[in-house]
Amino acid sequence: MSTRPRRACMIVHAYYEEDPRVRREAETLVANGWEVDVFGLRRADEGPRATVACVTLHRLPVGRHQGAGLPVYLAEYGAFLVRAMLAATRAHRHRRYDLLEVHSLPDYLVFAGLPLKLAGVPVLLDLHEAMPEFFRTRFPKAANPISYRLLLLQEKLSIAIANEVLTVNEPLAERLRSLGVDGDRLTVILNSPDLGLFDADAHFVRPFMADGTLRIVYTGALTPTYELDVVLRAIATIVAERPDLPIDATFYGRGDAAESLQALAAELGIADRVAFPGRIPIEEVPAVIAASDLGVAPTRLDPFTGMSLSTKLLEYAAMRKPVVASRLPTVERYFAPDTLVTYEPGNVADLARAVLRLVDDPAGRDARVEATGRRVDELSWSRQTRSYLAVVDRMVRGGRGDR
Repeated sequence: MSTRPRRACMIVHAYYEEDPRVRREAETLVANGWEVDVFGLRRADEGPRATVACVTLHRLPVGRHQGAGLPVYLAEYGAFLVRAMLAATRAHRHRRYDLLEVHSLPDYLVFAGLPLKLAGVPVLLDLHEAMPEFFRTRFPKAANPISYRLLLLQEKLSIAIANEVLTVNEPLAERLRSLGVDGDRLTVILNSPDLGLFDADAHFVRPFMADGTLRIVYTGALTPTYELDVVLRAIATIVAERPDLPIDATFYGRGDAAESLQALAAELGIADRVAFPGRIPIEEVPAVIAASDLGVAPTRLDPFTGMSLSTKLLEYAAMRKPVVASRLPTVERYFAPDTLVTYEPGNVADLARAVLRLVDDPAGRDARVEATGRRVDELSWSRQTRSYLAVVDRMVRGGRGDR
Protein backbone atom coordinates (compact mmCIF):
# COMPACT_ATOMS: atom_id res chain seq x y z
CA MET A 1 0.00 0.00 0.00
CA SER A 2 1.34 3.44 -0.98
CA THR A 3 2.24 5.74 1.92
CA ARG A 4 3.00 8.84 -0.17
CA PRO A 5 1.39 12.06 1.05
CA ARG A 6 -1.65 13.40 -0.68
CA ARG A 7 -0.88 16.06 -3.27
CA ALA A 8 -2.90 19.11 -4.24
CA CYS A 9 -2.60 21.40 -7.23
CA MET A 10 -3.90 24.97 -6.93
CA ILE A 11 -4.34 27.40 -9.81
CA VAL A 12 -4.82 31.10 -9.06
CA HIS A 13 -4.59 34.20 -11.24
CA ALA A 14 -2.76 36.16 -8.54
CA TYR A 15 0.61 36.64 -6.91
CA TYR A 16 0.48 33.92 -4.29
CA GLU A 17 2.05 35.95 -1.49
CA GLU A 18 -0.63 38.65 -1.91
CA ASP A 19 -3.68 36.41 -1.67
CA PRO A 20 -4.34 35.57 2.00
CA ARG A 21 -7.22 33.19 1.26
CA VAL A 22 -5.18 31.04 -1.11
CA ARG A 23 -2.30 31.03 1.34
CA ARG A 24 -4.51 30.01 4.25
CA GLU A 25 -6.01 27.13 2.32
CA ALA A 26 -2.66 25.93 0.96
CA GLU A 27 -0.97 26.14 4.35
CA THR A 28 -3.93 24.39 5.98
CA LEU A 29 -3.42 21.44 3.65
CA VAL A 30 0.33 21.41 4.32
CA ALA A 31 -0.32 21.42 8.07
CA ASN A 32 -2.49 18.35 7.56
CA GLY A 33 0.14 16.35 5.73
CA TRP A 34 -0.46 17.38 2.12
CA GLU A 35 2.06 18.47 -0.48
CA VAL A 36 0.78 21.56 -2.30
CA ASP A 37 1.82 23.01 -5.66
CA VAL A 38 0.46 26.46 -6.59
CA PHE A 39 0.49 27.77 -10.15
CA GLY A 40 0.19 31.57 -10.15
CA LEU A 41 1.41 34.84 -11.62
CA ARG A 42 5.02 35.96 -11.78
CA ARG A 43 6.57 39.39 -11.43
CA ALA A 44 9.40 40.46 -13.72
CA ASP A 45 12.00 40.21 -10.94
CA GLU A 46 10.93 36.76 -9.69
CA GLY A 47 12.21 33.32 -10.55
CA PRO A 48 9.93 30.58 -11.91
CA ARG A 49 9.93 28.55 -8.68
CA ALA A 50 9.93 29.22 -4.97
CA THR A 51 8.87 27.69 -1.67
CA VAL A 52 6.81 29.63 0.89
CA ALA A 53 5.91 27.92 4.18
CA CYS A 54 6.42 24.49 2.56
CA VAL A 55 4.11 25.39 -0.36
CA THR A 56 5.78 25.01 -3.77
CA LEU A 57 5.14 27.94 -6.10
CA HIS A 58 5.23 27.60 -9.87
CA ARG A 59 5.31 31.17 -11.13
CA LEU A 60 4.13 31.33 -14.71
CA PRO A 61 5.42 34.10 -17.03
CA VAL A 62 2.25 36.21 -16.86
CA GLY A 63 1.98 39.46 -14.90
CA ARG A 64 -0.97 41.50 -13.68
CA HIS A 65 -2.01 44.70 -15.47
CA GLN A 66 -4.02 46.36 -12.72
CA GLY A 67 -6.28 49.13 -13.95
CA ALA A 68 -5.92 48.16 -17.62
CA GLY A 69 -8.74 48.02 -20.15
CA LEU A 70 -10.91 45.03 -20.98
CA PRO A 71 -8.85 43.76 -23.97
CA VAL A 72 -5.71 43.66 -21.81
CA TYR A 73 -7.54 41.77 -19.06
CA LEU A 74 -8.94 39.22 -21.51
CA ALA A 75 -5.52 38.67 -23.07
CA GLU A 76 -3.96 38.28 -19.64
CA TYR A 77 -6.63 35.82 -18.49
CA GLY A 78 -6.31 33.83 -21.70
CA ALA A 79 -2.53 33.64 -21.57
CA PHE A 80 -2.60 32.52 -17.95
CA LEU A 81 -5.29 29.89 -18.57
CA VAL A 82 -3.29 28.27 -21.36
CA ARG A 83 -0.01 28.35 -19.46
CA ALA A 84 -1.62 27.04 -16.28
CA MET A 85 -3.29 24.19 -18.17
CA LEU A 86 -0.02 23.12 -19.79
CA ALA A 87 2.03 23.47 -16.59
CA ALA A 88 -0.45 21.64 -14.35
CA THR A 89 -0.92 18.85 -16.88
CA ARG A 90 2.84 18.33 -17.19
CA ALA A 91 3.24 18.35 -13.42
CA HIS A 92 0.46 15.82 -12.94
CA ARG A 93 2.37 13.25 -14.98
CA HIS A 94 4.91 12.81 -12.22
CA ARG A 95 3.15 14.36 -9.19
CA ARG A 96 -0.15 12.47 -9.56
CA TYR A 97 -2.38 15.01 -7.85
CA ASP A 98 -5.21 13.90 -5.58
CA LEU A 99 -7.03 17.25 -5.73
CA LEU A 100 -7.19 20.28 -8.01
CA GLU A 101 -8.42 23.57 -6.54
CA VAL A 102 -9.01 26.55 -8.81
CA HIS A 103 -9.54 30.07 -7.46
CA SER A 104 -11.52 32.75 -9.26
CA LEU A 105 -11.45 35.32 -10.81
CA PRO A 106 -11.93 34.42 -13.62
CA ASP A 107 -14.39 31.59 -13.08
CA TYR A 108 -13.51 29.93 -16.38
CA LEU A 109 -9.96 29.41 -15.17
CA VAL A 110 -11.36 26.06 -14.01
CA PHE A 111 -11.07 24.93 -17.64
CA ALA A 112 -7.30 24.95 -17.15
CA GLY A 113 -7.89 21.88 -15.02
CA LEU A 114 -9.94 20.00 -17.58
CA PRO A 115 -7.11 17.55 -18.47
CA LEU A 116 -6.72 16.70 -14.77
CA LYS A 117 -10.49 16.33 -14.43
CA LEU A 118 -10.50 13.89 -17.36
CA ALA A 119 -7.67 12.00 -15.66
CA GLY A 120 -9.88 11.47 -12.61
CA VAL A 121 -8.65 14.27 -10.32
CA PRO A 122 -11.56 15.84 -8.35
CA VAL A 123 -11.92 19.59 -8.97
CA LEU A 124 -12.77 22.17 -6.30
CA LEU A 125 -13.74 25.65 -7.53
CA ASP A 126 -13.34 28.49 -5.02
CA LEU A 127 -15.46 31.44 -6.16
CA HIS A 128 -14.02 34.49 -4.41
CA GLU A 129 -16.35 36.90 -6.23
CA ALA A 130 -19.47 37.04 -8.39
CA MET A 131 -17.85 37.50 -11.80
CA PRO A 132 -20.92 38.85 -13.68
CA GLU A 133 -21.39 41.58 -11.08
CA PHE A 134 -17.65 42.26 -10.98
CA PHE A 135 -17.63 42.78 -14.76
CA ARG A 136 -20.54 45.24 -14.67
CA THR A 137 -18.81 47.29 -12.00
CA ARG A 138 -15.27 47.13 -13.40
CA PHE A 139 -16.14 47.62 -17.09
CA PRO A 140 -19.39 49.63 -17.17
CA LYS A 141 -18.96 50.70 -20.81
CA ALA A 142 -18.87 47.08 -21.96
CA ALA A 143 -21.70 45.96 -19.69
CA ASN A 144 -25.00 45.17 -21.41
CA PRO A 145 -27.66 42.43 -21.23
CA ILE A 146 -25.83 40.26 -23.77
CA SER A 147 -22.46 40.39 -21.99
CA TYR A 148 -24.18 39.74 -18.66
CA ARG A 149 -25.91 36.62 -20.01
CA LEU A 150 -22.62 35.39 -21.45
CA LEU A 151 -20.93 35.89 -18.09
CA LEU A 152 -23.72 33.97 -16.36
CA LEU A 153 -23.25 31.19 -18.89
CA GLN A 154 -19.50 30.96 -18.30
CA GLU A 155 -20.17 30.94 -14.55
CA LYS A 156 -22.62 28.04 -14.85
CA LEU A 157 -20.31 26.10 -17.16
CA SER A 158 -17.39 26.66 -14.80
CA ILE A 159 -19.42 25.38 -11.87
CA ALA A 160 -20.52 22.37 -13.91
CA ILE A 161 -16.89 21.38 -14.44
CA ALA A 162 -16.20 21.33 -10.69
CA ASN A 163 -17.06 18.48 -8.35
CA GLU A 164 -17.70 20.91 -5.52
CA VAL A 165 -17.77 24.69 -5.06
CA LEU A 166 -16.66 27.02 -2.29
CA THR A 167 -17.60 30.65 -1.84
CA VAL A 168 -16.75 33.31 0.70
CA ASN A 169 -20.04 34.28 2.37
CA GLU A 170 -23.70 33.35 2.63
CA PRO A 171 -25.11 36.11 0.34
CA LEU A 172 -22.88 34.86 -2.47
CA ALA A 173 -24.01 31.31 -1.71
CA GLU A 174 -27.66 32.40 -1.84
CA ARG A 175 -27.03 33.98 -5.23
CA LEU A 176 -25.52 30.73 -6.53
CA ARG A 177 -28.42 28.67 -5.20
CA SER A 178 -30.84 31.05 -6.93
CA LEU A 179 -29.01 30.29 -10.19
CA GLY A 180 -29.66 26.59 -9.70
CA VAL A 181 -26.42 25.45 -8.07
CA ASP A 182 -27.02 22.30 -6.04
CA GLY A 183 -26.69 23.13 -2.36
CA ASP A 184 -25.02 19.77 -1.73
CA ARG A 185 -22.12 20.87 -3.93
CA LEU A 186 -21.75 24.31 -2.31
CA THR A 187 -19.96 25.24 0.93
CA VAL A 188 -19.34 28.65 2.48
CA ILE A 189 -15.81 29.15 3.80
CA LEU A 190 -15.54 32.68 5.15
CA ASN A 191 -12.54 34.73 4.11
CA SER A 192 -11.62 35.28 7.74
CA PRO A 193 -8.20 36.02 9.24
CA ASP A 194 -5.76 33.57 10.71
CA LEU A 195 -5.70 34.51 14.40
CA GLY A 196 -2.26 32.93 14.67
CA LEU A 197 -1.00 35.80 12.50
CA PHE A 198 -3.46 38.49 13.58
CA ASP A 199 -2.78 38.02 17.28
CA ALA A 200 -3.07 41.15 19.37
CA ASP A 201 -1.22 39.49 22.24
CA ALA A 202 1.85 39.03 20.02
CA HIS A 203 2.24 42.80 19.45
CA PHE A 204 2.46 45.95 21.47
CA VAL A 205 -0.99 47.40 20.82
CA ARG A 206 -0.99 51.19 20.98
CA PRO A 207 -3.48 52.63 23.47
CA PHE A 208 -6.07 54.79 21.77
CA MET A 209 -4.54 58.16 20.80
CA ALA A 210 -1.58 57.47 23.08
CA ASP A 211 0.33 60.51 21.78
CA GLY A 212 -2.73 62.71 21.38
CA THR A 213 -3.01 62.07 17.65
CA LEU A 214 -5.76 60.01 16.03
CA ARG A 215 -4.00 57.55 13.74
CA ILE A 216 -6.21 55.95 11.09
CA VAL A 217 -5.04 52.96 9.07
CA TYR A 218 -6.17 51.30 5.85
CA THR A 219 -4.60 48.11 4.50
CA GLY A 220 -5.78 47.03 1.08
CA ALA A 221 -5.99 47.85 -2.60
CA LEU A 222 -6.01 51.47 -3.75
CA THR A 223 -8.75 51.03 -6.35
CA PRO A 224 -12.10 52.72 -7.05
CA THR A 225 -13.91 49.79 -5.41
CA TYR A 226 -12.76 51.17 -2.07
CA GLU A 227 -13.98 54.72 -1.55
CA LEU A 228 -10.80 56.12 -0.13
CA ASP A 229 -11.72 59.45 -1.70
CA VAL A 230 -14.63 59.54 0.76
CA VAL A 231 -12.19 58.82 3.60
CA LEU A 232 -9.96 61.71 2.52
CA ARG A 233 -12.92 64.08 2.35
CA ALA A 234 -14.10 62.91 5.77
CA ILE A 235 -10.64 63.60 7.19
CA ALA A 236 -10.75 67.10 5.69
CA THR A 237 -14.18 67.59 7.26
CA ILE A 238 -12.89 66.53 10.69
CA VAL A 239 -9.88 68.82 10.34
CA ALA A 240 -12.18 71.75 9.57
CA GLU A 241 -14.68 70.97 12.32
CA ARG A 242 -12.22 69.89 15.01
CA PRO A 243 -8.95 71.81 14.49
CA ASP A 244 -7.97 70.81 18.02
CA LEU A 245 -7.93 67.10 17.04
CA PRO A 246 -4.61 66.03 15.47
CA ILE A 247 -5.27 63.36 12.86
CA ASP A 248 -3.07 61.28 10.57
CA ALA A 249 -3.97 58.49 8.16
CA THR A 250 -1.83 55.88 6.46
CA PHE A 251 -3.08 53.96 3.42
CA TYR A 252 -1.06 50.80 2.83
CA GLY A 253 -1.49 49.21 -0.59
CA ARG A 254 -1.19 49.84 -4.28
CA GLY A 255 -3.57 50.25 -7.19
CA ASP A 256 -4.67 52.40 -10.08
CA ALA A 257 -6.27 55.02 -7.81
CA ALA A 258 -3.05 55.87 -5.93
CA GLU A 259 -2.12 58.98 -7.93
CA SER A 260 -5.63 60.42 -7.94
CA LEU A 261 -5.90 59.91 -4.17
CA GLN A 262 -2.63 61.72 -3.56
CA ALA A 263 -3.80 64.56 -5.81
CA LEU A 264 -7.09 64.76 -3.91
CA ALA A 265 -5.26 64.93 -0.56
CA ALA A 266 -3.23 67.88 -1.86
CA GLU A 267 -6.37 69.56 -3.21
CA LEU A 268 -8.10 69.18 0.17
CA GLY A 269 -5.08 70.60 1.98
CA ILE A 270 -4.42 67.47 4.03
CA ALA A 271 -1.40 66.06 2.18
CA ASP A 272 0.68 66.51 5.34
CA ARG A 273 -1.79 64.37 7.29
CA VAL A 274 -1.93 61.33 5.00
CA ALA A 275 0.70 58.88 3.76
CA PHE A 276 0.76 56.30 0.97
CA PRO A 277 3.77 54.05 1.72
CA GLY A 278 2.74 51.34 -0.78
CA ARG A 279 2.00 47.69 -0.31
CA ILE A 280 3.48 45.73 2.59
CA PRO A 281 3.66 41.93 3.01
CA ILE A 282 0.76 40.32 4.83
CA GLU A 283 3.16 39.33 7.64
CA GLU A 284 3.72 43.04 8.41
CA VAL A 285 0.06 44.03 8.44
CA PRO A 286 -0.70 43.05 12.08
CA ALA A 287 2.09 45.31 13.37
CA VAL A 288 0.93 48.40 11.48
CA ILE A 289 -2.63 47.82 12.67
CA ALA A 290 -1.40 47.42 16.25
CA ALA A 291 0.37 50.79 15.94
CA SER A 292 -2.80 52.58 14.83
CA ASP A 293 -5.93 53.77 16.62
CA LEU A 294 -8.70 52.99 14.18
CA GLY A 295 -9.15 50.92 11.02
CA VAL A 296 -11.35 51.91 8.08
CA ALA A 297 -12.97 49.50 5.63
CA PRO A 298 -14.58 51.84 3.08
CA THR A 299 -16.29 49.97 0.25
CA ARG A 300 -18.34 51.64 -2.46
CA LEU A 301 -21.80 50.09 -2.63
CA ASP A 302 -22.86 48.53 -5.96
CA PRO A 303 -24.33 45.17 -7.06
CA PHE A 304 -20.87 43.61 -6.84
CA THR A 305 -19.75 44.89 -3.43
CA GLY A 306 -23.22 44.44 -1.96
CA MET A 307 -22.33 40.74 -1.67
CA SER A 308 -18.84 41.27 -0.24
CA LEU A 309 -17.43 41.21 3.27
CA SER A 310 -14.16 43.09 3.70
CA THR A 311 -11.31 41.01 5.09
CA LYS A 312 -9.79 44.26 6.31
CA LEU A 313 -12.47 44.88 8.91
CA LEU A 314 -11.98 41.36 10.27
CA GLU A 315 -8.23 41.93 10.55
CA TYR A 316 -8.66 45.26 12.36
CA ALA A 317 -11.08 43.67 14.79
CA ALA A 318 -8.78 40.70 15.38
CA MET A 319 -6.09 43.18 16.43
CA ARG A 320 -8.62 44.68 18.88
CA LYS A 321 -8.96 47.99 17.08
CA PRO A 322 -12.18 49.96 16.60
CA VAL A 323 -13.52 49.66 13.06
CA VAL A 324 -15.46 51.99 10.81
CA ALA A 325 -16.94 50.20 7.78
CA SER A 326 -19.35 50.91 4.96
CA ARG A 327 -22.90 49.87 5.80
CA LEU A 328 -23.10 47.01 3.31
CA PRO A 329 -25.78 44.29 3.43
CA THR A 330 -23.20 41.62 4.17
CA VAL A 331 -21.63 43.66 6.96
CA GLU A 332 -25.03 44.08 8.60
CA ARG A 333 -25.70 40.37 8.15
CA TYR A 334 -22.57 39.24 9.98
CA PHE A 335 -22.15 42.03 12.56
CA ALA A 336 -24.67 43.26 15.13
CA PRO A 337 -25.24 47.01 15.73
CA ASP A 338 -23.24 46.92 18.98
CA THR A 339 -20.04 45.81 17.24
CA LEU A 340 -18.26 47.89 14.61
CA VAL A 341 -19.47 51.36 13.57
CA THR A 342 -20.90 51.70 10.07
CA TYR A 343 -21.61 54.67 7.82
CA GLU A 344 -23.72 55.18 4.72
CA PRO A 345 -21.53 54.39 1.70
CA GLY A 346 -20.50 57.53 -0.15
CA ASN A 347 -21.63 59.84 2.66
CA VAL A 348 -18.69 61.99 3.76
CA ALA A 349 -20.49 63.61 6.68
CA ASP A 350 -21.72 60.26 8.00
CA LEU A 351 -18.20 58.82 7.86
CA ALA A 352 -16.79 61.83 9.71
CA ARG A 353 -19.49 61.44 12.38
CA ALA A 354 -18.69 57.73 12.73
CA VAL A 355 -15.01 58.46 13.35
CA LEU A 356 -15.77 61.20 15.89
CA ARG A 357 -18.27 58.93 17.62
CA LEU A 358 -15.44 56.55 18.44
CA VAL A 359 -13.15 59.38 19.52
CA ASP A 360 -15.69 61.01 21.83
CA ASP A 361 -17.10 57.91 23.54
CA PRO A 362 -14.29 55.91 25.19
CA ALA A 363 -16.58 53.53 27.07
CA GLY A 364 -18.71 52.81 24.03
CA ARG A 365 -15.59 52.41 21.90
CA ASP A 366 -14.07 49.85 24.25
CA ALA A 367 -17.34 47.91 24.42
CA ARG A 368 -17.52 47.80 20.62
CA VAL A 369 -13.94 46.59 20.36
CA GLU A 370 -14.69 43.72 22.74
CA ALA A 371 -17.95 42.78 21.01
CA THR A 372 -16.40 42.93 17.53
CA GLY A 373 -13.41 40.90 18.71
CA ARG A 374 -15.69 38.17 20.06
CA ARG A 375 -17.53 38.05 16.75
CA VAL A 376 -14.28 37.72 14.79
CA ASP A 377 -13.26 34.86 17.10
CA GLU A 378 -16.50 33.12 16.11
CA LEU A 379 -15.76 33.66 12.41
CA SER A 380 -12.02 32.98 12.55
CA TRP A 381 -10.06 30.82 10.14
CA SER A 382 -9.47 28.16 12.80
CA ARG A 383 -13.22 27.49 12.70
CA GLN A 384 -13.42 27.71 8.90
CA THR A 385 -10.56 25.21 8.63
CA ARG A 386 -12.73 22.36 9.86
CA SER A 387 -15.31 22.95 7.13
CA TYR A 388 -12.63 23.33 4.47
CA LEU A 389 -10.87 20.10 5.41
CA ALA A 390 -14.20 18.28 5.52
CA VAL A 391 -14.88 19.31 1.91
CA VAL A 392 -11.40 18.25 0.80
CA ASP A 393 -11.60 14.90 2.59
CA ARG A 394 -15.04 14.20 1.16
CA MET A 395 -13.85 14.95 -2.37
CA VAL A 396 -10.77 12.76 -2.08
CA ARG A 397 -12.92 9.91 -0.80
CA GLY A 398 -15.30 10.47 -3.69
CA GLY A 399 -18.52 11.11 -1.83
CA ARG A 400 -20.81 13.89 -0.65
CA GLY A 401 -22.66 12.16 2.12
CA ASP A 402 -20.89 13.55 5.19
CA ARG A 403 -21.92 17.21 5.26
